[in-house]
Amino acid sequence: MKTLCPTLALIALLGCSAAQAQTTVADPWVRGTVAQQRATGLFAQITSAKGGRFVSASSPVAGVVEIHEMAMHGNVMKMRALPNGLELPAGKAVDLKPGGYHVMLLDLKQQMKAGDTVPVTLVFEGADKKRETVEIQAPVRALNATAAPMHKH
Repeated sequence: MKTLCPTLALIALLGCSAAQAQTTVADPWVRGTVAQQRATGLFAQITSAKGGRFVSASSPVAGVVEIHEMAMHGNVMKMRALPNGLELPAGKAVDLKPGGYHVMLLDLKQQMKAGDTVPVTLVFEGADKKRETVEIQAPVRALNATAAPMHKH
């Protein structure tokens, strides 16, 4: 019986950790690239239970990772980095999608091929300034992909 107790304690601890996660990332994906392409985008849906900010990201496949916004300014679509991160309203999903908010993977170290998986670390900050790190494995989709498929549960 003593050998089961540490195992049960570990299972209980892991269960509590998962229950305390404040931020969830759904349907992450990375757009594929051609051989010499040096940048691509990461897209997903982020929900923060209590609200906060998406403050940074990193990946071993990119030299630089930035949170970006694409928006219309007059008749011109412009892309810009969000150095202060992206606001996450409490309980409301925020879409990272082509033509809107997204994560830029810059200075790519390799081609992103459809079917590959890209490890990405996302960092979120709550209103209490506590940081939460979420590790994801984002599948690479074809270069011409425009959106993640909708999953019905």
